[in-house]
Amino acid sequence: MSERLVVIGGDAAGMSAASQARRRRDPDDLEIVAFERGNYTSYSACGIPYFVGGAVKEFDALIARTPEVFRRDYSIETRMRHEVTEIDLERRAVKVLAVDDGTESWEPFDDLMVATGAVPIRPPIPGIDVEGIHGVQTLDDGRTIFEDLEKNRPKCGVVIGAGYIGLEMAEALRARGMEVSVVEKAAQPMSTLDPEMAALVVDGMTKMGIRFLPEEGVTGFEARSGRVSAVVTEAQTLRADIVILGLGVSPNIELARGAGIPIGSAGGIEVDRRMRTGVDRVWSAGDCAEKFHIVSQVAVTIPLGTHANKEGRVAGINIGGGYATFPGVAGTAMSKVCETELARTGLIESEALEAGFEIVSTVTESTTRAGYFPGTKEIRTKLVVDRRSGRLLGGQIVGEEGAAKRIDVLATAVWNEMTVDEILNLDLSYAPPFSPVWDPVLIAARKAWQAVEEATAQAD
Repeated sequence: MSERLVVIGGDAAGMSAASQARRRRDPDDLEIVAFERGNYTSYSACGIPYFVGGAVKEFDALIARTPEVFRRDYSIETRMRHEVTEIDLERRAVKVLAVDDGTESWEPFDDLMVATGAVPIRPPIPGIDVEGIHGVQTLDDGRTIFEDLEKNRPKCGVVIGAGYIGLEMAEALRARGMEVSVVEKAAQPMSTLDPEMAALVVDGMTKMGIRFLPEEGVTGFEARSGRVSAVVTEAQTLRADIVILGLGVSPNIELARGAGIPIGSAGGIEVDRRMRTGVDRVWSAGDCAEKFHIVSQVAVTIPLGTHANKEGRVAGINIGGGYATFPGVAGTAMSKVCETELARTGLIESEALEAGFEIVSTVTESTTRAGYFPGTKEIRTKLVVDRRSGRLLGGQIVGEEGAAKRIDVLATAVWNEMTVDEILNLDLSYAPPFSPVWDPVLIAARKAWQAVEEATAQAD
């Protein structure tokens, strides 16, 4: 008699798990049913700003696999616009709402994959629900924003929040010729960068005509004929023909919490290395699940598609009868706003101190290519290092074309607990069109090694 896997969520983690489980178990052994409340499966949410801004011309290019592909090629029944509203662990079933006609049904499971993702933070600010104010989370959101821009041709846009999605959406609006302001309650954009590195991001925004307004909380919205017309902050009133909410996301855990599935200290669903929850044969992965940070050694919630795909793969292998573990994350991420690229891995200074490390940190300036080569751009690299051992704890990079992807060298070093002395001697490639003879990563490691040597000498 076949068993049944029910997957809640049709994007990266859920469908990766379903696909891996199918590779190991045939349809007559394991029936797989996935429920997705939206209109799309396996899509690139990270591509939304680039579709909105016009860099990506075709909407369908953001969709990796359609429900039809999952049914035809993987024998995975994918039910779109079906929302799971309740999990009954004792009954081993989920209650499913058909969004279009309102009918409900109970669907049994032997294994349950909870991949509910994250929900955008949407504070209860007066007027936040008027037309023209958009969150950015799903592909449906991206299409709605694009259609609004095409139909109403707004001239002034305000982005609230200066994290990854906020800055990327600010660039998208600017690419469409709009006047753009970014409002941020904190003193800097990108809380995942240290202040002196974030300041370079502000410089890049300003250079491209994006106005950055730090330390301004939003208190309300004004509307005209039912559509947003202004954003009211603690300091001023800003004209706004369209508003993008880039306030971040939080793990979508309410369904799991309501069922009694354990929630961890970081606010996500608690899972072990095999992506098992605290309930037998209930699994979780993606933005709703906690991750183990390999440097700080604590549970974290970091909403990235890279993690979701890897975690889903691990869960699916285990559901399918294999054995796999997910070792954790280093928090590696990168983005760009206009011409400015930014990236980070590991811990920033405040995180390292909170984790109990004694640190030294260094900032170096270099170039992306040989100094004499046409198109050379500046690049600034910051390293956070354990003062006693010289182990690299984290790195940040801000620069122009050719800068951000260098974070992968630092991410590899963080992953393998390398010291800056070891990094300094890495055999990295060199050619004038790509790098100076001393790559910026090596220059940064050399300076950090000197700082560690000086700190050691002073301690002695």
